[in-house]
Amino acid sequence: MSARVPVIAVDGPGGTGKGTVCAAISSRLGWHLLDSGALYRALGLVATQRGLPLDDGASVAHLASGIRVSFSRGERAADPVRTTVNGADVTEEIRSEECGSAASRVAAHPAVRAGLLVEQRAFRRKPGLVADGRDMGTVVFPDADLKIYLTATAEVRAERRHKQLKQKGIDVSLRRLFEDMSERDRRDQARSVSPMQPAQDAMVIDTSRQDAAKVLETVWDLVCRCFPRQADQHN
Repeated sequence: MSARVPVIAVDGPGGTGKGTVCAAISSRLGWHLLDSGALYRALGLVATQRGLPLDDGASVAHLASGIRVSFSRGERAADPVRTTVNGADVTEEIRSEECGSAASRVAAHPAVRAGLLVEQRAFRRKPGLVADGRDMGTVVFPDADLKIYLTATAEVRAERRHKQLKQKGIDVSLRRLFEDMSERDRRDQARSVSPMQPAQDAMVIDTSRQDAAKVLETVWDLVCRCFPRQADQHN
């Protein structure tokens, strides 16, 4: 990792607004974006498509060494970040609840996390990187210039996800979403390697009572304080 390339690390569980915040901040600054959750979701998707047992860490780790994931933003700030795996667009596929569960299962394997560590760090390129994940500030980029941890109650996060799915015409039980999120949180917090937790020097922000615009405003204020020169160019 090059200390000359700045990094903003944003961690926390799903449904806290990380994706929206990171996409907006990277777009404003003109920096690269790493969505590590999408990286693990993509790996879970490919493993499932190829019939690999998600509990077979060695096989999934071997698979991880052969896939290449990239992210791209649209021309407008509101355009979703597109995710491709080996050139194929999987943006919609990896956002299913099944892929979310698969991502949590494959991410629990130390061999998988070790295998993807180098690939994640390779996203650190000039002029800078905004990294979205669950261990960005603790493991992947422990020297990040700014570390933020977004959190919210499981009830609120489930309601947000339920609303997103309904808008897409997908009917999912709110109770099931809450149970799935709670289970994934337990798995991610209890794993032996890179458990999900705030870095000691992270700014913790509870988004339970804040809408997306307010969360972005709060985070952008932190960015402006940490990177006044870069932020001034985009205010």
